[in-house]
Amino acid sequence: MTHRKRTTALALASALAISAAVLTLAPSAHADVVDVAYNCATPIGDKSAVSPIDIKAVKAGDGYKLTMSFQKGVSSSPIELGKGAMSPGAVILVGGADKGSVPVSGPPNPEAVPADTPIKITDLSGTYTPKKSGKVTFTAGVLTIKAMGTTTTCTPGNSPKPSLELDVTAPGGSAAPPPPASTAAGGDSLPQTGPADSALALGTLGATVLLSGAAGVLWLTRRGRQARS
Repeated sequence: MTHRKRTTALALASALAISAAVLTLAPSAHADVVDVAYNCATPIGDKSAVSPIDIKAVKAGDGYKLTMSFQKGVSSSPIELGKGAMSPGAVILVGGADKGSVPVSGPPNPEAVPADTPIKITDLSGTYTPKKSGKVTFTAGVLTIKAMGTTTTCTPGNSPKPSLELDVTAPGGSAAPPPPASTAAGGDSLPQTGPADSALALGTLGATVLLSGAAGVLWLTRRGRQARS
């Protein structure tokens, strides 16, 4: 290999390494596993538990599929819950550049839950479609557990910080709507005209003025004749 070729290869390899380093140092998302202290109102009284919450996002069409994972159980039942007896759901709060909430849900418990044992929540998922572009945060909200005809509502009591921060792009971008058409005094829209139409409209207006002037002259002439007769 000649000196020139070797130098070119080394320069190319360095450029690729720098590009990879830049991409590594500038991620578009930041995620944390956040401890959420839930206060649960159950059919047998109030309970509390802390569970680390992880929220992930995967691009899906114009939106993102969100997945909310619980690393610990947050409530328990005084009786055994059979397989499929419990259905979980929650809300993920959206903040930052966009505002709102995303409902997420998951499958029932895949195995029976013994009495007085923390209920392991299955992964909850839902779809988020941004309305605005920018940096958006996702934070764990209210958790709902339905089992045996009862409902347990668990509310975060420690104002948890976001579990995920993500740069999003709203579908269609942020193009401004076209300006409204001008309206006449009566509220009717004026026709949109091009150069040819404008010339025709001016010509028609000029003819109207000329006809009006001629009619005025004739009317004044006739009045003058009638006054003299």
